[in-house]
Amino acid sequence: MNDEPTTPGPDPTAAPEPPAAPGQATSAGAGPVPPAGVPDRTGIIDLSDTRAIPSTGPQSSGDDAWFDVFGGEHPTEGAGVPVRADSSWGSDRADARAEEVHRSAYAPPGPAPAADPAPPVASAHSSAQHPAYLGPVPAAPGGEPATVAPGGVAQAEDPASRRRGRGRLAAGVVALCLLSGVVGGVVSQLVDGGLTVGGSTLPEPGPGATQRPVGSVANIAANALPSVVTIKVDGGSEGSATGSGFVLDALGHVLTNNHVVEPGVNGDIEVVLSNGDTEKATIVGRDSSYDLAVLKIGRTDLKPLTLGPSDKVVVGDQVIAVGAPLGLDQTVTTGIVSALNRPVQPGDPGEASYINAIQTDAAINPGNSGGPLLDMTGKVIGVNSAIARVPGTSGSTGGSIGLGFAIPSDQARRTADQLIATGKATHPIIGVSLDRTFTGEGAQVDDKAGAVSAGGPAAKAGVKPGDVIIGFEGKRIRTPDQLIVSIRARAVGDTVSLKVQRDGQELDLRMTLEADPAK
Repeated sequence: MNDEPTTPGPDPTAAPEPPAAPGQATSAGAGPVPPAGVPDRTGIIDLSDTRAIPSTGPQSSGDDAWFDVFGGEHPTEGAGVPVRADSSWGSDRADARAEEVHRSAYAPPGPAPAADPAPPVASAHSSAQHPAYLGPVPAAPGGEPATVAPGGVAQAEDPASRRRGRGRLAAGVVALCLLSGVVGGVVSQLVDGGLTVGGSTLPEPGPGATQRPVGSVANIAANALPSVVTIKVDGGSEGSATGSGFVLDALGHVLTNNHVVEPGVNGDIEVVLSNGDTEKATIVGRDSSYDLAVLKIGRTDLKPLTLGPSDKVVVGDQVIAVGAPLGLDQTVTTGIVSALNRPVQPGDPGEASYINAIQTDAAINPGNSGGPLLDMTGKVIGVNSAIARVPGTSGSTGGSIGLGFAIPSDQARRTADQLIATGKATHPIIGVSLDRTFTGEGAQVDDKAGAVSAGGPAAKAGVKPGDVIIGFEGKRIRTPDQLIVSIRARAVGDTVSLKVQRDGQELDLRMTLEADPAK
């Protein structure tokens, strides 16, 4: 609109405004407030007209609920308060006194003595044929409402007529609000191309619009979660446990940790699927040394996860852990591969597991055991099995400190195949006993008689008692545990190389790993 409402000059007879209390509205920036009996020439911007706002009358009480619904009290103006963009138009009644004038027009009429009619007021768009204001105008000094006659003279209006006029005004304001919403909605839909004639006017997302990109964490999680299960074990006097697992194949085999199912060897084991279905499970096979177990449930309609190649994993790869930490099933956490070939020996002496582990900083907590560690293609590269804890804390108080460990998928695949086929797993050995009291770097073969098994792989390769093994397959060996987990990570029949120290000399030897006859 090119023509803006005009504002009359200040009234020299008006009393000065008292200073505003801190935090209260002032009229600064909104222009002078017209005196009582003189209509305000600022206006509400309509679609086709500018309408003057009534400026006098008693304060409304409870009769202006429509205003409270469509907008609350305006914020204060002055220092520190942004000036409203439309304050020069007065469309939102920026100052408190103008607000009071606006609202007073809708107050119920009260008895008042007769008074001279108020002169008609025209807005910037008014003309003789186009009245500036539709509806009641401010009362004369006596308080009796008046209307503008065709000749421009204010006439008294009876209360019933005034109520009808006020109703028309309220209806007009509501209609204006609704019309503005409709216009905005139609314009936005025309811009978006989503307008539907004769039906819903809201655009609907097309097929797949809410799916996440392939390779994103959300997409991988959405595909993997239906294959991840929660395992509940009730071992009676042996205790109970909650852990995780995942579907191995379409025959109903589920892979998990041995330490999860061990209490249920003579008890009950249940597998809870992602949709909440519960299935009874039986143990197909388990191995404490590798800390792996395979369960069987009576379902053949489940989608298995794919075991990927853990030997292709590098430090820094992004990974996703899925499981039921602390019993919170279907939990997804993310991190990276922090280290590889980390020798981890969890468990009690005699029942310890030897894991050549993938270390990750993805949050892993009690209950994650047996769940998958996924790469960014959604393949399983590890089975989450252990976490480190702060020295001095007990196992019951440990939680994720960013040091989690997973059994590599290559080892898990071999072990799972063996457990399904025979119910037990084979362990590769070299046939030596190690000296656990040795404090130097490397793994020293005990110097006692029988430390090197006769006819075993080490004896055939030329290893002797007292030798210190410092290398395995080209990698440096610093501790006995590192040598053990490196051997356990290989398969029976693999040919490997050893580097040993003997009498100040280094020797390179080769041998073929054999199965442990005791297993």
